[in-house]
Amino acid sequence: MFAVLTAGIAPTLALLAFFYLKDRFDSEPLTMVFRTFLYGALLVFPIMFIQYAFMEEGLGSNSFIYSFLITGFLEEFFKWFIFMYTAYKYSDFDSMYDGIVYGVALSLGFATVENILYLVAHGVETAFSRALFPVSSHALFGVIMGFYIGKAKFTKKYRKSTLLYALVLTIGLHGTYDYILQTVTGNWLYALIPFMIGLWMLALRKVKVANQQSMKKVIYDVPFKHHA
Repeated sequence: MFAVLTAGIAPTLALLAFFYLKDRFDSEPLTMVFRTFLYGALLVFPIMFIQYAFMEEGLGSNSFIYSFLITGFLEEFFKWFIFMYTAYKYSDFDSMYDGIVYGVALSLGFATVENILYLVAHGVETAFSRALFPVSSHALFGVIMGFYIGKAKFTKKYRKSTLLYALVLTIGLHGTYDYILQTVTGNWLYALIPFMIGLWMLALRKVKVANQQSMKKVIYDVPFKHHA
């Protein structure tokens, strides 16, 4: 069991540390990051219950519905909802990059519990592939959601539409990830690896932009600009 816990937690802590240390200015208090991580961890059980109910009704037999509704929508909506009613209101959330930190913490809290449960059921030998794909993808969805929520918080124009975009985009990305796994039965790595590379490139671009905007706010105290 110790091996399962270690294998389940290690990749999430590594990813969280990576994105936390990318914050160039005024890093978030670890207590607040850990609190957000716990919120994500606690989300697993109600979401699993709802997903189980949908599956019992036979909705999971359709790959599109399973990917975009049962996994993509449910998981990203609840993460977005909890983000808006917890981390979004933190007084320490005072720059755009902070949205990425809290988005990653929330997503990886969820991914940690999900990963441990999966390893218990399927064995620790699946840990490496889990770290490369499901755990990493949750972290990257968190980056993208957090970027747009941070952008909305510190940009007056298009605030509501940007918050909605944060949700819709992550649902679409998450749903696409699962749809690839559901529909590509042979050589699925040839489809998933390019998707993951693109996802990493997109997320790291958001990290760069968020840090640039945070630098302007901290050093120059200029208003945030709207980025498409």
